[in-house]
Amino acid sequence: MKKSSAYRVKLTGWFALLLLPLLIQQCKPKSADTAAVATDSSGLKISLAEWSIHRALDGGTLKAENFASIAKNDFGITAVEYVNGFYKTHATDVAFWKKMRTTADSLGVKSMLIMVDDEGELGSADLAARKKAVENHFKWVDAASILGCHSIRVNAFGEGTKEQMKSAMVDALKQLCTYAQTKNINVLIENHGLYSSDGQWVASVVREVNMPNCGTLPDFGNWCTAAKWGSTENNKCKEVYDRYKGVSEMLPFAHGVSAKSYHFDEQGDETIIDYAKMLKVVKDSGFKGYIGVEYEGSPLSEHDGIIATKKLIEKTWAGLR
Repeated sequence: MKKSSAYRVKLTGWFALLLLPLLIQQCKPKSADTAAVATDSSGLKISLAEWSIHRALDGGTLKAENFASIAKNDFGITAVEYVNGFYKTHATDVAFWKKMRTTADSLGVKSMLIMVDDEGELGSADLAARKKAVENHFKWVDAASILGCHSIRVNAFGEGTKEQMKSAMVDALKQLCTYAQTKNINVLIENHGLYSSDGQWVASVVREVNMPNCGTLPDFGNWCTAAKWGSTENNKCKEVYDRYKGVSEMLPFAHGVSAKSYHFDEQGDETIIDYAKMLKVVKDSGFKGYIGVEYEGSPLSEHDGIIATKKLIEKTWAGLR
């Protein structure tokens, strides 16, 4: 049936009224929520390494059990990386870890991994000592599982030649990764001095282990191959592995990245590590995980150093093409 012109005019008017709110909404500036989505789409995800506040924790100014709250409320970071040294007395305390998980979940904070130190040398040439070191790590695998982490981070220390150490590490990691698989946890090697600061060596260890839950946690610092822990903060190490090459070699197996920082200039740039070059290496590799803020320097306070590192990562990442 043919409609009259008056009816068509009336219908058009009502239709315009219905569309008007939608048109107004489309013309509004982007809200904070929309901006947040845009930031996420850049691919940048930031976590906070607990080592960044180790001086405050050691001094009693901050408490380790409040780490999730500190990360979110003080720095606006909603993913955290624990350090086992601050929880030694709670290592096997299931109730403690469940409470930590509940607190983090209530804050909307993700628990990413536990960095494990001082539990024996996985690369020990002594079979019994190596087995003991492996078993010492089990409790941290359990804690990581309760927290909802994806990984624990371990050290590749021991003795002997590169080949001897590699053989020992492969043996230890196969044992540890086999246990960790039962908890759905990855085991990650970080460059922390000596052979572990040789990117090719670390990659060869992971390849030989050949297990899906064996990987790496490349750190922007720690490339001194002449000393344990491998810090390159003061440029005093005489045997330094190329940090950009090393990170590149470890990235194919990475489940996280530690953005180490030491010192900043007046423009907010790191004075030892070229963040533009380093983050381009990370981005070009296709890495999709979290980049962990790990401030370890001076003269900035830990609080200000964390803020400076976070800002530098965000600024640099935004400028990458």
